[in-house]
Amino acid sequence: MKKLFLSVFASLVVTANVCAQQWNMVITKTDGTTVNIPTASIHEVSFAEAPLEDANVDQLVIKELYNGGCPKDGSGAFQMDKGFIIYNNCSQQAIVNNLCFGIATPYNGHASNNNFTEDGDLVYEAEGFIPAQNGIWYYPGALVIEPFSQVVVSCMGSIDNTQTYSQSVNYANADYYCMYDPESGYNLTSYYPTPADVIPTSHYLKAVKYGQGTAWMLSMNSPAFFMFQIKDSEPEAYALDTDNHWYGVGEAQDDINRCIKVPVEWVIDGMEVFDATRLSDSKKRLTADVDAGYVTLTNKLGHTLYRNVDKEATEALAENAGKLVYNYALGVDNSTDPSGIDAEASVKQGAHIVYLDTNNSTADFHERQKFSIRGE
Repeated sequence: MKKLFLSVFASLVVTANVCAQQWNMVITKTDGTTVNIPTASIHEVSFAEAPLEDANVDQLVIKELYNGGCPKDGSGAFQMDKGFIIYNNCSQQAIVNNLCFGIATPYNGHASNNNFTEDGDLVYEAEGFIPAQNGIWYYPGALVIEPFSQVVVSCMGSIDNTQTYSQSVNYANADYYCMYDPESGYNLTSYYPTPADVIPTSHYLKAVKYGQGTAWMLSMNSPAFFMFQIKDSEPEAYALDTDNHWYGVGEAQDDINRCIKVPVEWVIDGMEVFDATRLSDSKKRLTADVDAGYVTLTNKLGHTLYRNVDKEATEALAENAGKLVYNYALGVDNSTDPSGIDAEASVKQGAHIVYLDTNNSTADFHERQKFSIRGE
């Protein structure tokens, strides 16, 4: 995936011949390539970067969430290698400005949660927002994702973790993105070691921390994770504006409990995750218009939550003829993709995948044996 804006620098060079001098403008792009333009053909030059307009933002989905960690090679579990994948679920380029990521309060689905009315509705549902706790991460500028393509984001441990834990994740990839912004206050080095050298700094997400702590606490067993787009404001300005702050019912109004109000119309996608061992104690945090259901996770085993394939839409794509691989077998127990299509194997055959998106995680996701970027 290409980084979307080009920082353009211009210089003049002289090329001589026996008749006259010809002046060329040399434009050097951030990827190192150059373009030579004769000045005679230039009538007006603007050095300002033209902003890219949003396109197909509603087609972005959370394809996969890996937050539960994996077994260590000895005993115990390693859980500082969390990450996720976002995906352009359509045949046209997607462009999104101010793409943000948040976690709804409380951190765990089975934690004490008093944010309900007597009728059992979430207290903020009527006001049309989701409370994002502690801080948010965002991509500065606009992010461009090509059709049926994905972006891998490391939440922490943006290195080759397999060098220490063989069942973990290797994020040392120039195409990957990472959450790394020590200046924000998220600077706990055990969570945020310096990213692998191959990850360009242009792929570092930035953060706005308005809560307590030195790490963004994505739950290891049951987060309510969502992505959204801040509109008509910059992420930092919106998140630090006290008019946008909110505190749970009965909670002290301090930095431990501080959330920001994210309007539901800004939410692009969200998923409610419950701990498979604590279902009876779990309560919803995302409103039904964001996620009407939930998906369960058994953590510490290297499992992920993977979006199911839209079988009908995927099979309807003419370019997929002869490329789809069936008999998917990477589900966990009774949790599997009902389409039967092995999405990752199909992509290797050149297929384009359309994923199911019903705004109901119970239907849209299943528990998968391992993170797809680890390969088969």
